[in-house]
Amino acid sequence: MSLFRIKEEMDALVAELNQHNYNYYVLAMPTIGDFEFDKKLKHLTELELANPNFADPNSPTQRVGGDITKNFITVQHKYPMLSLGNTYNEEDLRDFDERIRKAIGDNFEYVCELKFDGLSMSLTYENGKLVRAVTRGDGTKGDDVTNNVKTIHTIPHQIKTDQAPEHFEIRGEIFMHKAAFLRLNAAREELGEIPYANPRNFASGTIKMQDSREVAKRPLDGFIYFLYTDKNEFKNHWDSLEAVKNWGFHVCEHNRLVSNIDEVLAFIHHWENERFKLSYDIDGIVIKVNSYAQQQELGFTAKSPRWAISYKYKAAEVETILDKVTYQVGRTGAVTPVANLKPVLLAGTTVKRATLHNANEIERLDLHEGDAVFVEKGGEIIPKIIRVNLEKRLPGAKKVHYLHNCPECGTELIRKEGEAVHYCTNDEGCPPQIVGKIQHFISRKAMNIDGLGDETIETFYKHGLVNHISDLYTLYQKADQLKDLDRFGERSIENMLMGIEKSKEMPFEKVLFGLGIRYVGETVAKKLAAGVKNIDNLSTATVEELIAIDEIGQRIAESIVEYFAKKEHLAQIELLKLAKLHFEIEEKLIELASDKLIGKTFVISGVFENYNRDELKDIIEANGGKILSGISGKLNYLVAGDNMGPSKLEKATKLKVPIITDEMLLEMIK
Repeated sequence: MSLFRIKEEMDALVAELNQHNYNYYVLAMPTIGDFEFDKKLKHLTELELANPNFADPNSPTQRVGGDITKNFITVQHKYPMLSLGNTYNEEDLRDFDERIRKAIGDNFEYVCELKFDGLSMSLTYENGKLVRAVTRGDGTKGDDVTNNVKTIHTIPHQIKTDQAPEHFEIRGEIFMHKAAFLRLNAAREELGEIPYANPRNFASGTIKMQDSREVAKRPLDGFIYFLYTDKNEFKNHWDSLEAVKNWGFHVCEHNRLVSNIDEVLAFIHHWENERFKLSYDIDGIVIKVNSYAQQQELGFTAKSPRWAISYKYKAAEVETILDKVTYQVGRTGAVTPVANLKPVLLAGTTVKRATLHNANEIERLDLHEGDAVFVEKGGEIIPKIIRVNLEKRLPGAKKVHYLHNCPECGTELIRKEGEAVHYCTNDEGCPPQIVGKIQHFISRKAMNIDGLGDETIETFYKHGLVNHISDLYTLYQKADQLKDLDRFGERSIENMLMGIEKSKEMPFEKVLFGLGIRYVGETVAKKLAAGVKNIDNLSTATVEELIAIDEIGQRIAESIVEYFAKKEHLAQIELLKLAKLHFEIEEKLIELASDKLIGKTFVISGVFENYNRDELKDIIEANGGKILSGISGKLNYLVAGDNMGPSKLEKATKLKVPIITDEMLLEMIK
């Protein structure tokens, strides 16, 4: 193939895969399966390795992360990141306009921009290359989060132009799209974790994670809104935005250049309702004087520029009546209360239900039957009750108490100390848990079974065709019963059975994730599979042995031990083994660099300056050493970094296991 054709294929793959990422994360409407996506991504990686000169800095292969940030370095801002003055009423805007006119006359323009509800970021580029990304912090200094920001697909690592100055700083807003927020928050709730209140908090929590590989799995986006250079490259703000757009930066398409305050107000009125149609949150409009010379003349106060102001929309809030509180049971047994409301129009949609999260929230609101309640959309997405109108409380209204037994199967609910969520423990006999568990098992990130969907699983359960995950692998024996169901033709049954058969090829970590053990998400399943090697080791592991595995904490370890203590779960695994599913990892053949560590065993714990744990693991195994999952008398060395768990240190000291640093490990193989 000619070099031109190779370059053309690489560019097409980059564009296609970036579009698939957008469909998946922003629109929540994927048009391709994980397997197909990974295959294309692998092919692109191979092409880039063979043709590095053609590699695109914005390629999806460059956004996977990988570095561990032990501590975020504090960096002084070259240009202070000041906050804007803000207002909630139009009169203040007219006063602002009047002050501008008195200072610089009538000949000026405004730029109107959407005020994104995210977190501010300063990006520094040198010779077209991103060298630093720093949070706002206190406005004068912030945290260096460059590794994490590099995972965001809309922020270029290298700009393709010779028009930009050698050194410039660009300001923007990092945010999370609503669809991604809802999907990721639902996954947190299913694992029994506390959900984030809104996309801004989720984005903020993500950008401060220490492992950039984990950041890469949480889709963030960003818009650019201001350019700083040592010399004035442009005469006004609008021209600078147009320029950085041409340099490859993501600039919001809704910005407007206007001539007067009436046009500003028209822009504000337009977006008051239109904002709810956006895929991301905005909480207002930013108004800036366009000319840089006029900005300089207007100057600054101690806290904010005199040439800009933000108009903030009031949170959409409405009063309605609480009809009753019902309860939903998730696949892990988590029981979530839901407020059923008298239908009311809020932020452009009819709201009938609002989440109450847990028993603590019911108690905090002091809810009574028939209460008049105020509802708002948290982060403009999830309706929530913010308070009760006590003046309208009915005489003798009964207080709402969180229920004691599962609404689906009657099992007494449990609530562990320190947790906010109540659980139904009857996972093998509670209908929504049974159905939810099987739906989770067939999902794209677990076994990815083609030809099966959530509705199909519900239908099969109602007709007694599946009651356990293992029943999927005996469906071929019930082909005649399947044909009697509506919408199940011979072709669709054949496709489904082929999909079930193909799922037997899925690796151990996918099967483990598919089992639906509480708190065992996709990443944890990978860590567990690598740490224990097979299901038999996992099923007999103690809490202490599990905690010794990288990133496995007390809560996860206890949940795993509880799961394997149930004979019903062990019986299911035996049936899945008979169905030929993979319950051990495929060990890679390692070509030894030396035999200096043969016969020696290691556990790695903590955070290291120059290596991540996977790299240290590879070094040990490449020199003949063996990695153990936990600290025991069989262990020869504990390789310890910063922030190592105190329980591991205590156990290693008690057993007199030698504790070494990564530098000492490297000395051993010199």
